[in-house]
Amino acid sequence: MSRSSASYHHGNLRAALLDAADAMLAESGSASLSLREVARRAEVSHNAPYHHFADRTALLKALAERHMSRLLEAQRTVASSSNASTRLRDVGRAYVGYAVAHPQGFGVVFDPEVCVPGQPSPTMAPLIEANEQILAEIVRDVAPELDPDARASAEAGLWAFVHGLAELIIAGHLPPESAESAVDGLAAVIAR
Repeated sequence: MSRSSASYHHGNLRAALLDAADAMLAESGSASLSLREVARRAEVSHNAPYHHFADRTALLKALAERHMSRLLEAQRTVASSSNASTRLRDVGRAYVGYAVAHPQGFGVVFDPEVCVPGQPSPTMAPLIEANEQILAEIVRDVAPELDPDARASAEAGLWAFVHGLAELIIAGHLPPESAESAVDGLAAVIAR
C-alpha cells in the first residue's frame, strides 16, 4: 500500500492536506496555493483534495479558520492574569507575536476575499466572537466605568492597535523587537 493511500484510509487526508497547504502558505503565500500542488505535496491523487474542499477558496477558508483558532489559543494561553493591565499586555504580545511568527497564515485570516467582512462562515463566526470576547473582557476590566458605546470604541481601538502593530512589523515598517515595548507602553498608558 502506498503512503498516500494509507494516510487517506486512516482518516488523515484533511489534516494532511491542510498541513501541506500550510507549509506552502508559509513558503510562498496564498497566491501560489493550488489544490493540485497541495495534493502533490501531501502525496495523494490530484482529485483527493476535492473530497474535503470544493475549491481553492474553501481550502483558504479552512486555513484561515486554522490560523484564527491558533491565534485565539495563543491569546487564551496568556489571558489568565487577574491584573487587567498585565492581561492586556500579555494578550497584546501574544496577538502580535503570533502574527509576526505566522505572517502568511495571519494574512489569510484577514484577507477580505477569504473571510468576507460581516459575512464570516459558520465555522469562522464563533472564532471571531471569541476574539472579540477576549478584547471585551480586557476593556471591561481595565475601564469598568465606560458606558457600552465607549467600551465598544475602546475594544475596536485596542484591536486596531495590536493588529496595526502586527501589520507594520510584518511589512517591515517597524522592527520585530519593537512589539513588546509598544504593547507594554499601551498597557501602561491604559493602566493610569
